[in-house]
Amino acid sequence: MQYENPQALLDYAQSFAGFTLGELCERYKEQIPQQLLHKKGWVGQFLEMILGATSGSLAQPDFPEIGVELKTLPIDELGRPLESTYVSVLPLTNIQGLRWENSVVRHKLMHVLWIPIVASRDIAIENRQIAMPFLWQPTREEESVLKKDFEDVLDQVSMGRIEQVDARLGDILQVRPKAANSKALTDAIGPDGSTIKTLPRGFYLRPQFTKQCLLKQFS
Repeated sequence: MQYENPQALLDYAQSFAGFTLGELCERYKEQIPQQLLHKKGWVGQFLEMILGATSGSLAQPDFPEIGVELKTLPIDELGRPLESTYVSVLPLTNIQGLRWENSVVRHKLMHVLWIPIVASRDIAIENRQIAMPFLWQPTREEESVLKKDFEDVLDQVSMGRIEQVDARLGDILQVRPKAANSKALTDAIGPDGSTIKTLPRGFYLRPQFTKQCLLKQFS
């Protein structure tokens, strides 16, 4: 499915507001998983499918022709985000020449279609409801903070301090482990410049930040 502009995508996404995941699965003949523990990305993949995202797992926005990334945002009944939002993998090797301006993180966060979903843990998956989708772009100030967070992390990685980086670093972006299990190790730069093995990491948006995005949109 091709969209002429972000507004066309938003209009279509907003037509799903109010529907439950169960109702949408019935409409699109999709099997709903019994639980999401081992299918954490299923909701996002399902919505990408019904909205016609073309990017797949490529390191670019989900709708590259209009430069928009799709992000689902699990919220509680009061509209508060339930978790941090995954953005992209944190590169741990070959980072020479990598800057905020040419990073995957920036490409994905320059224009986001947020799809909030009322998804408290006590709500069965099929009864979780799509709230009103909205488009978001960072302000100049927000991008400045995102850039600083990104560069601070890259500095630590380049100096071989990945094991000292934890979720406390960064005002908007934080780093968290991104692995199926503790055996899924990857290469990283060690303290003396040699190669070490460590858990893959990812960049995530803090829930306090996505909460502010929601408040600005719906206040």
